[in-house]
Amino acid sequence: MKKQAIVIGAGIAGLASARTLALKGYKVQVIERSNKAVGASIRNFGMVWPVGQPEGDWYETAMRSRSIWKELCTEAGIWYDAVGSLHMAYAPDEWQVLQEFAAGTDPSRGCEVLTPAQTTAKSGAVITHQLQGALYSPDELIIDSRKAIAEIPAWLEAKHGVEFTWGRAVTSIQYPRVQLGNETLEADLVVVCGGADFESLYPEAYASAPLTKCKLQMMRMAGQPDNWRIGPALCGSLSLIHYKGFGSAPSLPLLQKRYETEYAEYLKWGIHVMVAQNESGELTIGDSHEYGNTHDPFDKQAINQLILDYLRQFARFKNEQLIQTWNGIYPKLTNGESFLTLKPEEGVLIFNGLGGAGMTLSFGLSEKIMNAF
Repeated sequence: MKKQAIVIGAGIAGLASARTLALKGYKVQVIERSNKAVGASIRNFGMVWPVGQPEGDWYETAMRSRSIWKELCTEAGIWYDAVGSLHMAYAPDEWQVLQEFAAGTDPSRGCEVLTPAQTTAKSGAVITHQLQGALYSPDELIIDSRKAIAEIPAWLEAKHGVEFTWGRAVTSIQYPRVQLGNETLEADLVVVCGGADFESLYPEAYASAPLTKCKLQMMRMAGQPDNWRIGPALCGSLSLIHYKGFGSAPSLPLLQKRYETEYAEYLKWGIHVMVAQNESGELTIGDSHEYGNTHDPFDKQAINQLILDYLRQFARFKNEQLIQTWNGIYPKLTNGESFLTLKPEEGVLIFNGLGGAGMTLSFGLSEKIMNAF
């Protein structure tokens, strides 16, 4: 008889865990408190972003996730676009950091620095005025997270026999029992992936963990006319100080020091600006990072305007009509680590705190964690 596993939360961490456990031979049931996934897993760019991870184990984990995404999307008929990414430089110190990063990167990754002409050949959306050059990475993959997170459960059911229970909140865990109000389930392994569930089911463990909450603001522009595509995902140079992957560039601290003076308001709100294009041609744009345990539910127009102002320094589009704005909130570790695992009691694993890297790391990371548990 198969061992039973219950996964709490149907966001990306929960879906990745369900897949891994099914492959390990478990009979898996996923319990989601909402009628569909509505949290941070659908409120993002849809970027699988290996270039943002430090070279070595983290980069390899991201690439493992990328390969799983491609395999899963191909089997499930879910759209994806392996377009890579472009990081543009408009000042000599930005260009220096990009060249240092490329020079220190394993050649097998295929990263290359591009001249302005080569850059605009990759994307007709790039602003050419004062363009120094760009870094192209072929690794980055775009999905439409709103659709993919909604469609993966059906694939997990058909492919791996995973069962989903929607619209039910787990009210307590006393291993091996899991309570859904008056209903009691039992499992050999319980994996808690939902941030809200972690906070409510194990409040003392949550309170003592090095966690805060990050609120991000994002926008979406209308689909582009005549099926116009922007090519790779586009990034301004503020992203260089946001992602750990660029920490290998010796000149990065000097660039950050300049930004602390010239872009103080951007750094105050944790703004760096990126653009990804979905299947229908819409452009997802963001984002900001506000940290604290409680956030107001309203977007700040000033933050959105800062994002748009910076965006117009490196990209323009054929249709710039804003059709949606929103915010997302996710748990973020304060100790510099990239994820959190806890074992609050026998047979229970908490998998949480991936911050903004859930789409990039969850599939590969879940394999490592579940295989070691």
